[in-house]
Amino acid sequence: MPQTDARLALIAEWLSRELRLPVTRIEPASSDASFRRYFRVFAGEATYIVMDAPPQRENVRPYLEVSRLLESLGTHVPHVHESDAGRGLLLLEDLGTTLYLERLSAGDDPEPLYRDALGALAAIQVRGREASHELPPYDRAALGQELALMPEWLLTRHLAHAPAAEEAATVADSFAFLIREALAQPHVFVHRDYHSRNLMVVGERNPGVIDFQDALRGPVGYDLVSLLKDCYIAWPRARVIGWVNGYRARLAHQGGPAGASEAEFLRWFDLIGVQRHIKVLGIFCRLWYRDGKPGYLADLPRVLAYVRETCAEYAELSALGRFLEARVAPALPRANARVLGAPPGAGVRA
Repeated sequence: MPQTDARLALIAEWLSRELRLPVTRIEPASSDASFRRYFRVFAGEATYIVMDAPPQRENVRPYLEVSRLLESLGTHVPHVHESDAGRGLLLLEDLGTTLYLERLSAGDDPEPLYRDALGALAAIQVRGREASHELPPYDRAALGQELALMPEWLLTRHLAHAPAAEEAATVADSFAFLIREALAQPHVFVHRDYHSRNLMVVGERNPGVIDFQDALRGPVGYDLVSLLKDCYIAWPRARVIGWVNGYRARLAHQGGPAGASEAEFLRWFDLIGVQRHIKVLGIFCRLWYRDGKPGYLADLPRVLAYVRETCAEYAELSALGRFLEARVAPALPRANARVLGAPPGAGVRA
């Protein structure tokens, strides 16, 4: 019996025999970039979501712990009805099917959606001051490991580019600068993937927040830049700055870490954004070369554009910017076309 069928049989038995739910149907709900899968369960008048996390691949205990913390802060995360951590099975509240990305891509007014998302984020960062100390730190080692994904998976594997000694030194110096800047920011409860594919449009206490199991205590700008410089949808710089300034004012009003000025807070936002997006450049390539998932490659041009734009704004990143302009930006369309079959230049921002 294939492993997939064995897991489905396990889920069905768990629901019907152990939890005694009157299950009438189980259907795929979604999958993500990990080995987790999700199924929608129909049981009488109710629906649920089952998270299937094979224990040899995934550990659901961090999810359960972070879920507990976020729920205590009033965040609308899927309530955990039942769990079997040993077998990697969770029975969760069903938050529906509508992602923020779906509504934003369809042309819905982003203002009310972002107002809700920013309000929920502020609550996490302000109310979660004590809870954040129960999370692992987003420390120098973690930041460095993430940055190292880009040279390995984007440069070497996807672009087949071996940086010359001077280029490697530029990258290393830039990474060291980004780590120092990240560590200098006030640290808060960080979701780590607070963006339009992990926010659900729900009728009560919008948004529903998912995929939070990797939370850490880290830089105040991290989740904000994940949301406003989203890897899956982009907004004009002026609009983003308006949202950032409004969020800072909200934090200041609620007693959160708002920095000494709008300029300082925007710097925090921008620079941790470069760290995040450099990491994502590596992760999206790794998802193809290691895990066989090519769909994220089409988002690389947007992510690279964020890094290039910020490097042009900050003198400390000018050398990294020149490297990206010379070596990465011209090579990415060809590399993507090789994998995706798209014509060179398609989808790439100048």
